[in-house]
Parts: sequence; C-alpha cells; structure tokens
Amino acid sequence: MLVLAVASTPSSAQSPEPRANLPDIEDEVMCPVCGTTLELAEQAPQADRERELIRRLIAQGLTKEQIKDELVAEYGEDVLAVPESEGFDVANWLVPALGFTAALLALGFGATALRRRRAGPEPEPLSGVESDRLDADLRRYDL
Repeated sequence: MLVLAVASTPSSAQSPEPRANLPDIEDEVMCPVCGTTLELAEQAPQADRERELIRRLIAQGLTKEQIKDELVAEYGEDVLAVPESEGFDVANWLVPALGFTAALLALGFGATALRRRRAGPEPEPLSGVESDRLDADLRRYDL
C-alpha cells in the first residue's frame, strides 16, 4: 500500500511544465499579415484565426514551445517574434548591439579628445630665476 502511495507521488524532478497561456504566447509570435506581434494585431481576421489556433492547442495541453513549433509548421519561421539563436538570425541581435557599442566607444573617445583640446598646450618649463622665486614663495606661505 505504501509503495503505491510513494510511486504515485510526483517527484520534484518530474514536475510538469507550467500551462501555456495566450497572453504569454501572443508577445512572442507575429501576425503573418500585419507584421506585428499578435498582442498588437487587434482588428486583423488572420490574427483572430491565429489566436483561435493557439487556444485550441492550449486546450489540447501543449506546452508553449510545442505551440510555437506548431505555429512555425503552420505559418513558417517568420511567425516567431524572437529570432533563432543560430545562423543568420543571430545578426538580428548582434548588429544593433555592436553598433550601440561602437557608438558608445566613439562618444567616449570624442569626449576625451575634446577635453584634451580644451586644456590647452603644456606650460613651458620655469627658468632658474622663476623656479627660485616659486620655491621662496612656497616656503613663505608654508605650502
């Protein structure tokens, strides 16, 4: 009897994935007609059909990833709002990030050059008489 109770208790390692829901999926998939995320495509009939498909797949108990796979099979790779993490789609993330980094570096170097230019030329070294006078003044004022 105890063996059956232990065997029927789910272990923490086998905990089920959380159920998929429409709002969680809508912001990660695109309306193929509008070209916007499904959450923003309000009045489009195609968006309504896509939402209905997602609701049916949720009712069947599919996970979020399985639903996205079904949407890709139905509408193609362009239905995903987030590009894949391999191949050419990586450029969709890397190019803007590299451009932003290059712009920050250019601003930093530009600010440093501007600061140096405003500082003016290096002062000329003091002559022997001027150096002696400076030393005397510093001693007099205890600096």
